[in-house]
Amino acid sequence: MVGRGGDPAFDGSGEGDNGTEPHVGIVVYGDLDARSGGFLYDRRLADHLADHGWTVEVVSLPERSYRRSLLTNLAPGLVDRLERFDVVVEDAYCGPSLFLANRRLETPVVALVHYLRSAVVGDGVGDRAVRAIERDYLRTADAYVFNSRPTRDAVAELCGVDGGDGRTGRADRTGRVGPLPGVVAPPAGDRLGMAPALSGDRLTQNPFRVVAVGNVTPRKGIPTLIRGLSLLEEGIDWRLRVVGDTSVAPDHVASLRALADRLGIADRVAFAGRVDDDALREELRSAHVLAVPSRYEPFGIVYLEGMAFGLPAIASANGGASDFVGEHNGALVSPGDAEAVAEAIGPLARDRDRLRRLSEGARETFRKHPTWGETCDRVRRFLRRIVADGTDPVSAATTRSWRSHE
Repeated sequence: MVGRGGDPAFDGSGEGDNGTEPHVGIVVYGDLDARSGGFLYDRRLADHLADHGWTVEVVSLPERSYRRSLLTNLAPGLVDRLERFDVVVEDAYCGPSLFLANRRLETPVVALVHYLRSAVVGDGVGDRAVRAIERDYLRTADAYVFNSRPTRDAVAELCGVDGGDGRTGRADRTGRVGPLPGVVAPPAGDRLGMAPALSGDRLTQNPFRVVAVGNVTPRKGIPTLIRGLSLLEEGIDWRLRVVGDTSVAPDHVASLRALADRLGIADRVAFAGRVDDDALREELRSAHVLAVPSRYEPFGIVYLEGMAFGLPAIASANGGASDFVGEHNGALVSPGDAEAVAEAIGPLARDRDRLRRLSEGARETFRKHPTWGETCDRVRRFLRRIVADGTDPVSAATTRSWRSHE
Protein backbone atom coordinates (compact mmCIF):
# COMPACT_ATOMS: atom_id res chain seq x y z
CA MET A 1 0.00 0.00 0.00
CA VAL A 2 1.28 3.45 -0.89
CA GLY A 3 0.88 6.09 1.81
CA ARG A 4 -0.17 9.68 1.16
CA GLY A 5 2.37 11.33 -1.12
CA GLY A 6 4.32 8.06 -1.23
CA ASP A 7 6.27 6.17 -3.84
CA PRO A 8 5.50 2.56 -4.84
CA ALA A 9 9.13 1.63 -4.19
CA PHE A 10 8.77 2.13 -0.45
CA ASP A 11 5.70 2.72 1.67
CA GLY A 12 7.48 4.37 4.59
CA SER A 13 6.80 1.63 7.13
CA GLY A 14 10.41 0.50 7.36
CA GLU A 15 11.92 -1.16 10.39
CA GLY A 16 11.80 0.10 13.91
CA ASP A 17 14.74 2.13 15.17
CA ASN A 18 16.50 -0.53 17.19
CA GLY A 19 20.07 -0.78 18.34
CA THR A 20 22.78 1.80 17.80
CA GLU A 21 21.51 4.73 15.83
CA PRO A 22 23.35 5.59 12.61
CA HIS A 23 25.93 8.29 11.99
CA VAL A 24 24.65 10.46 9.14
CA GLY A 25 26.37 13.24 7.24
CA ILE A 26 24.13 15.97 5.80
CA VAL A 27 25.86 17.90 3.02
CA VAL A 28 24.72 21.47 2.33
CA TYR A 29 26.05 24.74 1.02
CA GLY A 30 26.82 27.32 3.66
CA ASP A 31 24.66 27.88 6.72
CA LEU A 32 22.06 25.24 7.58
CA ASP A 33 20.23 27.77 9.75
CA ALA A 34 18.65 29.52 6.75
CA ARG A 35 14.90 29.21 7.33
CA SER A 36 13.37 28.98 3.87
CA GLY A 37 12.93 26.56 1.01
CA GLY A 38 15.30 23.61 0.80
CA PHE A 39 17.40 24.90 3.68
CA LEU A 40 14.35 24.64 5.93
CA TYR A 41 13.84 21.02 4.84
CA ASP A 42 17.51 20.21 5.54
CA ARG A 43 17.33 21.85 8.96
CA ARG A 44 14.11 20.09 9.93
CA LEU A 45 15.50 16.71 8.89
CA ALA A 46 18.77 17.25 10.76
CA ASP A 47 16.90 18.23 13.93
CA HIS A 48 14.51 15.29 13.60
CA LEU A 49 17.28 12.73 13.21
CA ALA A 50 19.18 14.19 16.16
CA ASP A 51 16.02 14.10 18.29
CA HIS A 52 15.73 10.38 17.53
CA GLY A 53 19.25 9.60 18.68
CA TRP A 54 21.10 9.71 15.36
CA THR A 55 24.56 11.22 15.30
CA VAL A 56 24.17 14.06 12.84
CA GLU A 57 27.13 15.87 11.34
CA VAL A 58 26.61 18.75 8.93
CA VAL A 59 29.17 18.92 6.13
CA SER A 60 29.09 22.55 5.01
CA LEU A 61 30.52 23.16 1.57
CA PRO A 62 31.64 26.67 0.59
CA GLU A 63 29.12 28.80 -1.28
CA ARG A 64 30.76 29.81 -4.55
CA SER A 65 29.89 30.67 -8.12
CA TYR A 66 28.67 27.70 -10.16
CA ARG A 67 31.97 27.25 -11.99
CA ARG A 68 34.07 27.52 -8.85
CA SER A 69 31.81 25.06 -7.04
CA LEU A 70 32.96 22.37 -9.48
CA LEU A 71 36.40 22.58 -7.87
CA THR A 72 35.02 21.40 -4.52
CA ASN A 73 35.00 17.85 -5.95
CA LEU A 74 38.81 18.03 -5.72
CA ALA A 75 38.97 19.40 -2.17
CA PRO A 76 41.50 17.41 -0.11
CA GLY A 77 39.87 15.11 2.41
CA LEU A 78 36.27 15.45 1.19
CA VAL A 79 35.90 11.83 0.15
CA ASP A 80 37.61 10.56 3.30
CA ARG A 81 35.32 12.68 5.45
CA LEU A 82 32.18 11.38 3.75
CA GLU A 83 33.37 7.76 4.06
CA ARG A 84 33.19 8.04 7.86
CA PHE A 85 29.38 8.05 7.87
CA ASP A 86 26.90 5.19 7.75
CA VAL A 87 24.90 7.14 5.16
CA VAL A 88 25.37 10.48 3.45
CA VAL A 89 22.37 12.71 2.73
CA GLU A 90 23.24 15.35 0.15
CA ASP A 91 21.17 18.38 -0.68
CA ALA A 92 21.07 17.87 -4.45
CA TYR A 93 21.60 21.59 -4.98
CA CYS A 94 25.22 20.80 -4.03
CA GLY A 95 25.51 18.44 -6.99
CA PRO A 96 28.11 20.50 -8.90
CA SER A 97 30.45 20.13 -5.92
CA LEU A 98 29.90 16.38 -5.51
CA PHE A 99 29.33 14.61 -8.83
CA LEU A 100 32.98 13.55 -9.18
CA ALA A 101 33.67 12.97 -5.49
CA ASN A 102 30.64 10.67 -5.15
CA ARG A 103 32.06 8.24 -7.69
CA ARG A 104 34.83 7.42 -5.23
CA LEU A 105 32.51 6.79 -2.28
CA GLU A 106 31.54 3.41 -0.88
CA THR A 107 29.17 4.95 1.67
CA PRO A 108 25.52 4.95 0.51
CA VAL A 109 24.54 8.34 -0.89
CA VAL A 110 20.99 9.67 -0.70
CA ALA A 111 20.21 12.76 -2.76
CA LEU A 112 17.62 15.04 -1.19
CA VAL A 113 16.08 16.58 -4.31
CA HIS A 114 14.01 19.71 -3.83
CA TYR A 115 15.41 21.92 -6.58
CA LEU A 116 16.53 21.18 -10.14
CA ARG A 117 18.69 23.74 -11.94
CA SER A 118 17.79 22.04 -15.21
CA ALA A 119 14.15 23.08 -14.72
CA VAL A 120 15.00 26.76 -15.14
CA VAL A 121 17.93 26.86 -17.57
CA GLY A 122 17.54 27.65 -21.28
CA ASP A 123 19.01 26.11 -24.41
CA GLY A 124 22.44 27.71 -24.50
CA VAL A 125 25.73 25.82 -24.51
CA GLY A 126 26.34 26.68 -20.86
CA ASP A 127 22.84 25.57 -19.93
CA ARG A 128 23.34 22.22 -21.63
CA ALA A 129 26.46 21.78 -19.50
CA VAL A 130 24.41 22.52 -16.37
CA ARG A 131 21.91 19.83 -17.37
CA ALA A 132 24.68 17.34 -18.03
CA ILE A 133 26.36 17.95 -14.69
CA GLU A 134 23.05 17.70 -12.83
CA ARG A 135 22.26 14.45 -14.62
CA ASP A 136 25.70 13.05 -13.84
CA TYR A 137 25.34 14.03 -10.18
CA LEU A 138 21.92 12.40 -9.83
CA ARG A 139 23.34 9.20 -11.30
CA THR A 140 25.92 9.06 -8.51
CA ALA A 141 23.19 8.72 -5.87
CA ASP A 142 22.13 5.31 -4.58
CA ALA A 143 18.69 6.51 -3.52
CA TYR A 144 16.60 9.67 -3.41
CA VAL A 145 14.29 11.71 -1.26
CA PHE A 146 11.94 13.73 -3.47
CA ASN A 147 9.86 16.68 -2.34
CA SER A 148 7.08 15.79 -4.80
CA ARG A 149 6.04 13.36 -7.47
CA PRO A 150 6.72 15.94 -10.23
CA THR A 151 10.28 16.25 -8.90
CA ARG A 152 10.66 12.46 -8.94
CA ASP A 153 9.39 12.32 -12.52
CA ALA A 154 11.68 15.18 -13.58
CA VAL A 155 14.69 13.34 -12.17
CA ALA A 156 13.76 10.19 -14.06
CA GLU A 157 13.31 12.16 -17.29
CA LEU A 158 16.58 14.00 -16.84
CA CYS A 159 18.43 10.74 -16.29
CA GLY A 160 16.71 9.12 -19.27
CA VAL A 161 14.88 6.34 -17.48
CA ASP A 162 11.27 5.19 -17.41
CA GLY A 163 9.52 2.17 -16.00
CA GLY A 164 7.54 1.59 -19.19
CA ASP A 165 4.36 0.92 -17.22
CA GLY A 166 3.64 4.45 -16.10
CA ARG A 167 6.21 4.29 -13.30
CA THR A 168 9.53 6.02 -13.39
CA GLY A 169 12.52 3.78 -13.01
CA ARG A 170 16.23 3.29 -13.53
CA ALA A 171 18.33 0.87 -15.55
CA ASP A 172 20.88 -1.46 -14.02
CA ARG A 173 24.00 -2.83 -15.76
CA THR A 174 21.97 -5.42 -17.66
CA GLY A 175 19.61 -2.81 -19.04
CA ARG A 176 16.66 -4.00 -16.95
CA VAL A 177 14.49 -1.22 -15.60
CA GLY A 178 13.29 -1.15 -12.02
CA PRO A 179 11.55 1.36 -9.77
CA LEU A 180 13.44 4.53 -8.95
CA PRO A 181 14.85 3.87 -5.45
CA GLY A 182 13.41 6.70 -3.46
CA VAL A 183 10.68 8.10 -1.31
CA VAL A 184 8.40 11.09 -1.90
CA ALA A 185 8.34 13.11 1.31
CA PRO A 186 6.78 16.55 0.80
CA PRO A 187 7.71 19.48 3.02
CA ALA A 188 5.12 20.82 5.42
CA GLY A 189 3.52 24.23 5.60
CA ASP A 190 2.79 24.39 9.32
CA ARG A 191 5.58 26.75 10.34
CA LEU A 192 3.42 29.86 10.81
CA GLY A 193 0.30 28.37 12.37
CA MET A 194 -3.14 28.76 10.83
CA ALA A 195 -6.36 30.71 10.61
CA PRO A 196 -9.93 29.72 9.64
CA ALA A 197 -11.16 29.75 6.06
CA LEU A 198 -12.28 33.13 4.75
CA SER A 199 -15.67 34.20 6.08
CA GLY A 200 -17.60 37.24 7.27
CA ASP A 201 -15.90 40.61 6.91
CA ARG A 202 -12.57 38.95 6.01
CA LEU A 203 -14.26 37.35 3.00
CA THR A 204 -16.24 40.33 1.73
CA GLN A 205 -14.00 43.31 2.46
CA ASN A 206 -12.64 45.53 -0.29
CA PRO A 207 -10.23 46.14 -1.84
CA PHE A 208 -9.47 42.59 -2.95
CA ARG A 209 -6.07 41.82 -1.47
CA VAL A 210 -3.41 39.68 -3.18
CA VAL A 211 -0.19 38.76 -1.39
CA ALA A 212 3.01 37.38 -2.94
CA VAL A 213 5.59 35.95 -0.54
CA GLY A 214 9.25 35.15 -1.22
CA ASN A 215 12.57 36.76 -2.02
CA VAL A 216 11.88 39.18 -4.86
CA THR A 217 13.92 37.57 -7.63
CA PRO A 218 13.23 36.98 -11.35
CA ARG A 219 12.28 33.33 -10.72
CA LYS A 220 9.26 34.29 -8.62
CA GLY A 221 7.28 35.61 -11.58
CA ILE A 222 6.21 38.92 -10.03
CA PRO A 223 6.26 40.67 -13.45
CA THR A 224 3.68 38.12 -14.63
CA LEU A 225 1.60 38.75 -11.52
CA ILE A 226 1.69 42.54 -11.96
CA ARG A 227 0.76 42.28 -15.63
CA GLY A 228 -2.02 39.84 -14.81
CA LEU A 229 -3.52 42.12 -12.18
CA SER A 230 -3.36 45.05 -14.62
CA LEU A 231 -5.64 43.03 -16.94
CA LEU A 232 -8.46 42.74 -14.39
CA GLU A 233 -11.61 44.55 -15.37
CA GLU A 234 -11.94 48.13 -14.24
CA GLY A 235 -14.64 47.42 -11.65
CA ILE A 236 -12.36 45.26 -9.51
CA ASP A 237 -10.64 47.20 -6.75
CA TRP A 238 -7.48 45.26 -5.89
CA ARG A 239 -4.19 45.70 -4.04
CA LEU A 240 -0.96 43.69 -4.24
CA ARG A 241 1.48 43.28 -1.37
CA VAL A 242 4.87 41.76 -2.29
CA VAL A 243 6.40 40.43 0.92
CA GLY A 244 10.03 39.33 0.74
CA ASP A 245 13.64 40.43 0.65
CA THR A 246 14.14 43.17 -1.94
CA SER A 247 17.91 43.32 -1.48
CA VAL A 248 18.68 40.02 -3.24
CA ALA A 249 18.03 41.41 -6.75
CA PRO A 250 17.66 45.19 -6.41
CA ASP A 251 17.78 45.84 -10.16
CA HIS A 252 14.89 43.43 -10.63
CA VAL A 253 12.89 45.18 -7.91
CA ALA A 254 13.53 48.51 -9.63
CA SER A 255 12.25 47.04 -12.90
CA LEU A 256 9.08 45.85 -11.13
CA ARG A 257 8.41 49.32 -9.75
CA ALA A 258 8.96 50.76 -13.23
CA LEU A 259 6.61 48.17 -14.73
CA ALA A 260 3.83 49.04 -12.28
CA ASP A 261 4.37 52.71 -13.05
CA ARG A 262 4.17 52.16 -16.83
CA LEU A 263 0.95 50.19 -16.39
CA GLY A 264 -0.55 52.97 -14.28
CA ILE A 265 -1.01 50.78 -11.19
CA ALA A 266 1.93 51.86 -9.02
CA ASP A 267 -0.47 53.05 -6.31
CA ARG A 268 -1.90 49.53 -6.04
CA VAL A 269 1.42 47.66 -5.71
CA ALA A 270 3.42 47.78 -2.46
CA PHE A 271 6.74 46.13 -1.57
CA ALA A 272 6.81 45.29 2.12
CA GLY A 273 10.38 43.95 2.13
CA ARG A 274 11.53 41.20 4.41
CA VAL A 275 9.37 40.81 7.54
CA ASP A 276 9.48 38.66 10.66
CA ASP A 277 7.08 35.76 11.18
CA ASP A 278 4.59 37.76 13.23
CA ALA A 279 4.32 40.40 10.51
CA LEU A 280 4.04 37.68 7.85
CA ARG A 281 1.12 36.12 9.73
CA GLU A 282 -0.63 39.48 9.68
CA GLU A 283 -0.01 39.80 5.94
CA LEU A 284 -1.62 36.41 5.38
CA ARG A 285 -4.56 37.22 7.65
CA SER A 286 -5.18 40.41 5.67
CA ALA A 287 -5.17 38.81 2.21
CA HIS A 288 -7.76 37.04 0.07
CA VAL A 289 -5.39 35.14 -2.24
CA LEU A 290 -1.72 34.16 -2.28
CA ALA A 291 -0.17 34.41 -5.74
CA VAL A 292 3.38 33.37 -6.71
CA PRO A 293 3.35 32.47 -10.44
CA SER A 294 7.00 31.44 -10.52
CA ARG A 295 9.00 30.43 -13.55
CA TYR A 296 9.78 27.31 -11.51
CA GLU A 297 8.80 26.40 -7.96
CA PRO A 298 10.49 23.21 -6.72
CA PHE A 299 7.61 22.54 -4.33
CA GLY A 300 6.11 25.75 -3.03
CA ILE A 301 5.98 25.61 0.76
CA VAL A 302 4.65 29.16 0.61
CA TYR A 303 1.45 27.92 -1.06
CA LEU A 304 0.78 25.58 1.85
CA GLU A 305 1.61 28.29 4.37
CA GLY A 306 -0.99 30.48 2.69
CA MET A 307 -3.53 27.65 2.64
CA ALA A 308 -3.10 27.32 6.38
CA PHE A 309 -4.62 30.81 6.56
CA GLY A 310 -7.43 29.96 4.14
CA LEU A 311 -5.82 31.56 1.08
CA PRO A 312 -6.38 29.95 -2.32
CA ALA A 313 -3.06 29.58 -4.15
CA ILE A 314 -2.29 30.96 -7.60
CA ALA A 315 0.71 28.71 -8.19
CA SER A 316 3.29 27.80 -10.80
CA ALA A 317 2.44 24.89 -13.07
CA ASN A 318 6.19 24.25 -13.42
CA GLY A 319 7.32 22.28 -10.39
CA GLY A 320 5.88 20.44 -7.43
CA ALA A 321 2.76 22.51 -6.74
CA SER A 322 0.72 20.33 -9.10
CA ASP A 323 0.84 17.68 -6.38
CA PHE A 324 -1.57 19.67 -4.21
CA VAL A 325 -2.85 22.80 -6.02
CA GLY A 326 -5.84 22.58 -8.33
CA GLU A 327 -9.26 23.99 -9.11
CA HIS A 328 -10.56 23.02 -5.68
CA ASN A 329 -8.12 25.30 -3.82
CA GLY A 330 -6.63 27.74 -6.34
CA ALA A 331 -5.15 27.55 -9.82
CA LEU A 332 -2.02 26.47 -11.64
CA VAL A 333 -0.68 28.95 -14.19
CA SER A 334 2.04 28.49 -16.75
CA PRO A 335 5.17 30.63 -16.34
CA GLY A 336 4.83 34.02 -17.99
CA ASP A 337 1.09 33.69 -18.64
CA ALA A 338 -0.36 36.98 -17.37
CA GLU A 339 -3.78 36.26 -18.89
CA ALA A 340 -3.99 33.03 -16.91
CA VAL A 341 -3.25 34.99 -13.74
CA ALA A 342 -6.08 37.39 -14.52
CA GLU A 343 -8.45 34.52 -15.35
CA ALA A 344 -7.63 32.86 -12.01
CA ILE A 345 -7.90 35.94 -9.78
CA GLY A 346 -10.75 37.87 -11.48
CA PRO A 347 -13.55 35.36 -10.74
CA LEU A 348 -12.52 35.16 -7.08
CA ALA A 349 -12.62 38.93 -6.70
CA ARG A 350 -16.06 39.13 -8.34
CA ASP A 351 -17.66 36.06 -6.72
CA ARG A 352 -16.99 35.85 -3.00
CA ASP A 353 -19.01 32.64 -2.66
CA ARG A 354 -16.56 31.01 -5.06
CA LEU A 355 -13.70 32.52 -3.08
CA ARG A 356 -15.15 31.02 0.10
CA ARG A 357 -15.36 27.55 -1.47
CA LEU A 358 -11.76 27.66 -2.64
CA SER A 359 -10.70 29.00 0.76
CA GLU A 360 -12.36 26.02 2.43
CA GLY A 361 -10.66 23.74 -0.08
CA ALA A 362 -7.31 25.35 0.73
CA ARG A 363 -7.78 24.77 4.46
CA GLU A 364 -8.78 21.15 3.82
CA THR A 365 -5.66 20.62 1.70
CA PHE A 366 -3.53 22.00 4.50
CA ARG A 367 -5.31 19.86 7.09
CA LYS A 368 -4.62 16.65 5.17
CA HIS A 369 -1.02 17.49 4.27
CA PRO A 370 1.76 15.80 6.29
CA THR A 371 3.32 17.75 9.12
CA TRP A 372 7.08 18.21 9.35
CA GLY A 373 7.15 15.47 11.97
CA GLU A 374 5.38 13.01 9.67
CA THR A 375 7.55 13.90 6.68
CA CYS A 376 10.83 13.64 8.58
CA ASP A 377 9.72 10.38 10.19
CA ARG A 378 9.12 8.95 6.73
CA VAL A 379 12.60 9.98 5.61
CA ARG A 380 14.19 8.63 8.82
CA ARG A 381 12.64 5.20 8.30
CA PHE A 382 13.77 5.21 4.69
CA LEU A 383 17.35 6.04 5.70
CA ARG A 384 17.25 3.46 8.49
CA ARG A 385 16.39 0.77 6.00
CA ILE A 386 19.24 1.82 3.70
CA VAL A 387 21.69 1.60 6.60
CA ALA A 388 20.26 -1.72 7.78
CA ASP A 389 20.49 -3.29 4.32
CA GLY A 390 23.84 -1.72 3.54
CA THR A 391 22.26 -0.62 0.28
CA ASP A 392 19.21 1.04 -1.17
CA PRO A 393 15.78 -0.40 -0.35
CA VAL A 394 15.17 -1.75 -3.84
CA SER A 395 17.82 -4.30 -4.74
CA ALA A 396 21.26 -5.12 -3.40
CA ALA A 397 22.27 -6.24 -6.87
CA THR A 398 21.74 -2.85 -8.47
CA THR A 399 22.90 -0.44 -5.77
CA ARG A 400 26.25 0.71 -7.06
CA SER A 401 25.49 0.05 -10.73
CA TRP A 402 23.64 3.36 -11.09
CA ARG A 403 26.76 5.38 -10.44
CA SER A 404 27.86 6.56 -13.86
CA HIS A 405 31.52 6.27 -14.83
CA GLU A 406 30.96 7.14 -18.46
